[in-house]
Amino acid sequence: MTIASLPPVIRDVPGQDNAAAFLARALAHPSHAYLFSGPEGSGKRLAMRAFAAALLCPDGGCGDCRACRLALGERHPNMLLLEPTGPDILVGKDAQDPNTARWFASRAYLTPPEPGRKIMVVLQADRLRVEAADVLLKALEEPPTDTIFVLMSARPDELPETVRSRVQEIGFPPLSEAFVVDALMSEGVSEDLARLACRLAGGNLGRARRTAKSEHGLDSRTVALSVGAKAAAGPGQALGAAEELLAAAKGFRGVLGEELELEFEPFLDPNGKPEEAFKGIIRRMKDQHERRLRRAEREFLDSALLALAAHWRDVAVLASGGGPEMLINVDLAEELQAAPAGAAQAGLAMGHIEQARADLADETNLNARLVLERMFLKLARLNQDHAFVQ
Repeated sequence: MTIASLPPVIRDVPGQDNAAAFLARALAHPSHAYLFSGPEGSGKRLAMRAFAAALLCPDGGCGDCRACRLALGERHPNMLLLEPTGPDILVGKDAQDPNTARWFASRAYLTPPEPGRKIMVVLQADRLRVEAADVLLKALEEPPTDTIFVLMSARPDELPETVRSRVQEIGFPPLSEAFVVDALMSEGVSEDLARLACRLAGGNLGRARRTAKSEHGLDSRTVALSVGAKAAAGPGQALGAAEELLAAAKGFRGVLGEELELEFEPFLDPNGKPEEAFKGIIRRMKDQHERRLRRAEREFLDSALLALAAHWRDVAVLASGGGPEMLINVDLAEELQAAPAGAAQAGLAMGHIEQARADLADETNLNARLVLERMFLKLARLNQDHAFVQ
């Protein structure tokens, strides 16, 4: 099957020709359940949307009709998504407990809002609690007619084998730097910015696109390097650095909230009220937006710490004899080459930053301020010890 012969929506799945060809063949006789496995940013979520669109479209995935547009935006009434609202996906008290396994599985057996198939999607399926996985397993063992499950995971080995044995797995390998850079350049991004965005995003096409094309795309790196430099001045500046980074994260949440509000506009009537047909979609969108806003500050902080770790990684590369072509921050080569730190100091700094990232990722740890203050104090002390040795 050639790329040109694929349905338009499947053809648009970036950089995953083998997976796209498999999905196109599956459209004629789809299985009841699939597992899309691969690292974040490999395109598996885009593939899920395209597959759903092709299954719901009367023309098999034209890309232009109402069904395709809604499915590609994860807004189709016949699509239902389940994702973690905290560290894990919980089993739930009963079928009325929203965003839980029992709620999700019970809806698999309901008549879809519109004629046609139902697409049931589990995001980050590896975060299903054991008892939640057992509830989902029952639906997979006795699948409702015309209902297709799509599980997605960057860590498929963490799924229970009982679940994994009942789905058809499709692998999505990491996208190459060349592909991501070419994709961004085809969208009007300069080659230098495309390469920088790709490396900062670790090859994640979606994150690279946001970095390259948003006016706020490099904000987290800018803030991270600024507060990192202030903390290096000494312990007295470390606490202020933490405060500044937290304030920037709060500001990012406000900007994101304004951007999310714009997503409602296509579903509102001229008076700004939800159209009757889209009330269910808007409720789902509001739930998703609330979850995104709850995560927004932590995500900004993680992005900033990732940028700070990348800075120290680049310092270690240069101190170890690596060349500028090996840098993540390819636009900061001169500043990095002038950095006085050695590879050992850079490695220790990266360790402190990664520990802070791990602490922030633990959603039971609600005191982000203490985590950041501890990290910046360690970095300040590390810088002082290095200066004393020199």
